[in-house]
Amino acid sequence: MSEQVLDEWQIALAQKKDALKAHMKEQGIKSEMDCKDFPNCPVQEEYVKAVYNSMSKGAGGGFEF
Repeated sequence: MSEQVLDEWQIALAQKKDALKAHMKEQGIKSEMDCKDFPNCPVQEEYVKAVYNSMSKGAGGGFEF
């Protein structure tokens, strides 16, 4: 069995994912779109940025909806 080593981007993503899950649980919602602050929820925005950074490994470029 091989053990996966996480890089800094994957660690940040995992932390933001946990924060998003906690945020959703706190609000009692099952979808990010049900958030009272959607589409401008800062917790969701940080998660999306972490997803992008984990894919690009922080190699710059912009990301906008």
